[in-house]
Amino acid sequence: MQIRSLRFGTAPCLFCFLLITSAFPQSRSPEYSQLQERLAQGWNTWDTHSVMTQVLLPEGLAVRIGIKHEDTVGSESFLSAALIGRQGKEDERVIPGPHSYNGSYTDLKLLWRGHQLRIQSAHDGEDLVMLVTPLSSAGNAHLPPEVVFSAGMLWNRPGTVMKQGDRIEARFPNRIVSIYMSGKDTADVSVPVSGSYFSADLVRPLGLSTGRPRTVAEIQTVLERERHTYQQSVASFGDHASVADAIQTVIGWDTIYEPHGHRVISPVSRIWSVGWGGYVLFDWDTFFAATLAAVGDRDLAYANAIEICREATPQGFVPNYARGGGWKSEDRSEPPVGAITLLGLYEKFHDRWLLADTFPALLTWNRWWAEHRDRQGYLVWGSDGENQPANLDDGSRGTRQGAILESGLDNSPMYDDATYDEKTHQLVFADAGLMGVYIADCDALAKIAVVLGKTAEAKELRERTAKYRSSLATLWDNNSGIFLNKDLHTGQFSHRLSPTNFYPMLAQAATPEQAQRMVTEHLLNPEEFWGQWVIPSIARNDPAFKDQDYWRGRIWGPMNYLVYLGLRNYHQPDIDRARQELSQKSLDLFLSDWRTNGHVHENYNGATGSGDDVSNSDRFYHWGALLGLIDLDE
Repeated sequence: MQIRSLRFGTAPCLFCFLLITSAFPQSRSPEYSQLQERLAQGWNTWDTHSVMTQVLLPEGLAVRIGIKHEDTVGSESFLSAALIGRQGKEDERVIPGPHSYNGSYTDLKLLWRGHQLRIQSAHDGEDLVMLVTPLSSAGNAHLPPEVVFSAGMLWNRPGTVMKQGDRIEARFPNRIVSIYMSGKDTADVSVPVSGSYFSADLVRPLGLSTGRPRTVAEIQTVLERERHTYQQSVASFGDHASVADAIQTVIGWDTIYEPHGHRVISPVSRIWSVGWGGYVLFDWDTFFAATLAAVGDRDLAYANAIEICREATPQGFVPNYARGGGWKSEDRSEPPVGAITLLGLYEKFHDRWLLADTFPALLTWNRWWAEHRDRQGYLVWGSDGENQPANLDDGSRGTRQGAILESGLDNSPMYDDATYDEKTHQLVFADAGLMGVYIADCDALAKIAVVLGKTAEAKELRERTAKYRSSLATLWDNNSGIFLNKDLHTGQFSHRLSPTNFYPMLAQAATPEQAQRMVTEHLLNPEEFWGQWVIPSIARNDPAFKDQDYWRGRIWGPMNYLVYLGLRNYHQPDIDRARQELSQKSLDLFLSDWRTNGHVHENYNGATGSGDDVSNSDRFYHWGALLGLIDLDE
């Protein structure tokens, strides 16, 4: 396992250091400023718009690969960027291979217009090497593709790039970076590329290197060395190497540099980020990204956890989303898994400063739930449309749909019949899942307060825990043998069951006897949740299960993961068996598509286990890897 914070590498030059640190918000602690400085160095796939682009930080020099499809009958085309998971008929298909956390080795296969090729990159000290290898051509690929290596500056960073004979030179105030191609430059003038570039027909492997010219054989030697280093990093996980590989790869490909905030972050996927102004950080998604990154990169884990906390709104809550352009969901939050995440990171790495950096935001957010989402002593979902600044109206602010979106379960059938109060902007619906997660958040935050010596805050949090634990106890339905949601308008329980009904176990709010009944009568019941593929987002005997549309019956990594964490709080034979089987079934589901297609799905079909059967399951959405993380934890 490689922890990035232990690998400082070459110190940045004074110009580079000033370029980074001058942009840091004053609220960043010295420890966190240094962490982001370490992360934002060197070559990596930092540009969100294409996995074929390598960028040098902090300068912002980009080396882009473009592919030209040539034809003799007037149907030439040019692929200037590639993303993982596009699903259009004419779109490129990217099969992601290994991607180390720090970009020291990357590997992918590209299929487009009948062409098949492999793109690899590696670090050789401070230099970058890349290799494009033709694999085969079929279909309408009558001629070999042409590869175009272009170079230019991103994000209006200072620097000049110019072709000088056999090289491209990028000049910065303090140094020059030279770029070379291994093959013969055809200097094709009919490619839609601005700036300096090399071009060559891909009839044999083509290499690119910085610093000095390298032959293809020299580049292959570097690639093999770094590939071996990567393989060693995952082999250290033994029988779980496949999971470690998948987690490092999906986090690696999804990590980008966000230039407006001068920060390294791991949004859910590049396709989502491109469509949301360059990046989008969802609340609980990003906390889960931190947990995933912690498998092998402490700094990256910290960066994601801290950055989503720093996105807190003026009202004090972590928003449903924060996206490019500085827009946020000012009306609503999402499930509060922050304190659980930060406590887990502290227990793994023991950095007290991390807790000190995030505790104020987490405490304010925790208080916000009790102040703004309490109804009759229960917690409910809501959407405060009157919140300012109202800089974005997506049509859901202050609406029933906005309140449901706060749950993170956008179209869950649990809320189909829930009443919405137009005056309070709340669902009149006590949510057992929200209550369970919130109590766990209170417990975790109280433990953090103790570590920080904040006695008064710890006492406050314990009192809040006791209050809502008492309320949650009234949602236990002894006839059903499970905690149920409650319609606060009618006073009646809702008998529609979801994995969220097991979240009270996460809060240890269920007695051992209650936990036993929940597991044996419901979780292990094949008519409800058990089977070959688990856990569906609505019970199998619910009419909505057959929809298999997003949260209406599909399987989601975060649900399995939170249920798993709840099961770990109890130690009875049936519960131990359920936990172990959940771990294995989650792993089987995850690896089935990972090994076949290299996909890490946003969600999976609850009946067939497929992630490719619908268009609204992103094919490289990092929280799908939580299904594999369960196996590592177990």
